[in-house]
Amino acid sequence: MKALVLLLLPSLALAAPPPPKPQRIASLLVPMDPTAESSGPKMESYMNEALAEFQSYTLRKPEDLFGLPQDDEALVALKRGKQGYEESAAAFDKKQYEDAELKIRATMKELQKAAPAMTASCNPLCDATALYAAVMHQRGDVEETKLALLDLMALNPTYELDTKRYSRDFIALRVQVATGVHAALRGGATVKSRPAGARVYIDNEFKGYTPVTVSTLPVGKHLLRLERPGFRVYGQLLEVSPDDVEASAALQPTDDYKAYDARLDTVASEVMRANATSSQAVAGLGKALGLERGFVGTVRDIPDSGTTELVLGLFDMKDGKRLGVRRVVLQGDEFGQLKSEMSRLVNHLLNNAEGGAEKRVKSSDPLENSHGMDEWNREDRGGKRRDQEKKSKKGDPLEGVNGTEDW
Repeated sequence: MKALVLLLLPSLALAAPPPPKPQRIASLLVPMDPTAESSGPKMESYMNEALAEFQSYTLRKPEDLFGLPQDDEALVALKRGKQGYEESAAAFDKKQYEDAELKIRATMKELQKAAPAMTASCNPLCDATALYAAVMHQRGDVEETKLALLDLMALNPTYELDTKRYSRDFIALRVQVATGVHAALRGGATVKSRPAGARVYIDNEFKGYTPVTVSTLPVGKHLLRLERPGFRVYGQLLEVSPDDVEASAALQPTDDYKAYDARLDTVASEVMRANATSSQAVAGLGKALGLERGFVGTVRDIPDSGTTELVLGLFDMKDGKRLGVRRVVLQGDEFGQLKSEMSRLVNHLLNNAEGGAEKRVKSSDPLENSHGMDEWNREDRGGKRRDQEKKSKKGDPLEGVNGTEDW
């Protein structure tokens, strides 16, 4: 009997090519004067928000490129502070008040140094402040107790005291302090840094970029933290009083950021060159930072005008080729318009580089058939508009129409 042999040949179906790998892109602005140091990081943040909408790119934020290193001493102090609070609370619960006082005083000193590391909440500082107030109350020092409770309410107005640990008299005193005249007092704080442009957090709430003045803060202690990518995180306990206070910090750069900063003068000169079609300095920067595309520009404040000049180029960071460039004069951010202006600029340069801009017939009148709103409406954000245009026009005749373009 002959055996039947079947040969199964694999199908020769052509595999679909893999989708292109997203290109890494970033926004890098070079300040040309000390005043522009503060506006550059804000502009970069707005540009990055616009870039996040483009699916064909992988956004690299400043903290991804340069890091945001923690203060090692603050981390050690935070660890000691947590341990000190646990030991202090254990002694307090055992009614060993003298031992609890010694431990909580040492703990409070450690936690003052731990301010840069408390990024999630005010604990263990709030817990330790409450315990310190309770120890002072047990000792009979009413004034010191009230001051500590004011600090606690400034750090966290909604902090709840543990009714199992603290006495009714102490909790009642906290209510009395909260409704007193001192709790209603407010003050302001001006925060500066060198270099400027650091993100300011007070009690873990973002307040702006240095230099910035924050008003109507409750009197008492507050957690202040400054973050600028490429620099070590800075923090301190800020004592706010009815008189305005000022805090200033010299930020410590990392070695990688120093190397990046050394390139900026050459990069800026090539970016600002009007007729340049490529930049070797930008290509070197792209290689160092691992980028394929990049918005690289210069920021300069125009004296006595209240305006800022931005020269922004879109570059292929692999070879330094300039794909587009725009020079704009910005009128500030008094009414929150800077975010929309930066978003529009990003979309314009990217869409033109990708061939997505609509062709228009030129005429002698540059404003012919143009009234303003249609320019905004035509803006392609993240390539989504071109995807919609590829869809069939069948079905709803109003599909893809939002109204303003008809006007």
